[in-house]
This record gives sequence, C-alpha cells and structure tokens, in this order.
Amino acid sequence: MYVVKSPLSDSDLKIVAEALQGALVDLVDLSLVAKQVHWNVVGPRFRSVHLQLDDVVTSARLHSDTVAERASALGVSPDGRAATVAAGSGIGAVSDGWVKDADAVGRLVDALGAVITRMRERVKATESPDPVSQDLLIGITADLEKHHWMFQAENG
Repeated sequence: MYVVKSPLSDSDLKIVAEALQGALVDLVDLSLVAKQVHWNVVGPRFRSVHLQLDDVVTSARLHSDTVAERASALGVSPDGRAATVAAGSGIGAVSDGWVKDADAVGRLVDALGAVITRMRERVKATESPDPVSQDLLIGITADLEKHHWMFQAENG
C-alpha cells in the first residue's frame, strides 16, 4: 500500500529506498553503539570521550530522523525497529562491561568507518535516480567523517 506517491519511477525508487533504509539502520545502530560505549567508558580521558560520544549520538539520531522522513516523503515506509537494525547494520557488536577510554575511541573509529564506507556506496547509488536523496546522504557522510576525524585524532 502506498499512501504517498513518489515522483520517482519504480526502478529509481527501489534503489533510493534501499539506500535510505540502509542508512537509517546504520544511523540507528551508530547511535546505540555510541550510547552503550558512552555509559561504560572509563579512564583518564573519561570526560572528554564521554562528551564526544554524546555528540555522535546526537548527530546519528538527528540524521536518522532526516533519512526516515526523506523515505516517507518518497512514499517508502522507514523501518527502525530493533530486529531490523540488528539484522541489517554494518557495525560490529559491542562487548559488554567497562571500556577503557582508548578502546572506546578505537571502537568509534571502527564503527564510524564502517558506516562511512556504506554511506559512500549509497551516495554513488543515488546519484542518478535521486540527486535530492544523494545530497542528503552527502551531508550526513560529511558530518560522520568529521566525527571520524576527531576520534582518530583523539588517539593520535
């Protein structure tokens, strides 16, 4: 059932829908991973890493909402349910327990790197079928790359 009619052709919409849904899953999981690490980080750099993790959570949550609303605007029902996120995320699992600050930084470097790689693939995939969605994904990727740089510099 389509409640909202997309201006895109069915074939273009399929490509864009997959890209937006994949981005949504990765962004929701990124926010969860960053928050889990945020709650469990310990070490001499606790405060700075703790605050930096919250910046990632805020960005990922904002971007996930933007992506979901773009999908809705195109007539695609976004799916951010826990089972969907768990099944489709490109981010590895986070271990339980306390996380040393340097390990927390490394974990975020890896998580952001994984999401950025997949986002760049989505940027390429949406270039022709929907430059509007591509533009949205480009902006999100730029923001994630800024976080990635800052976490890499943290352990430099």
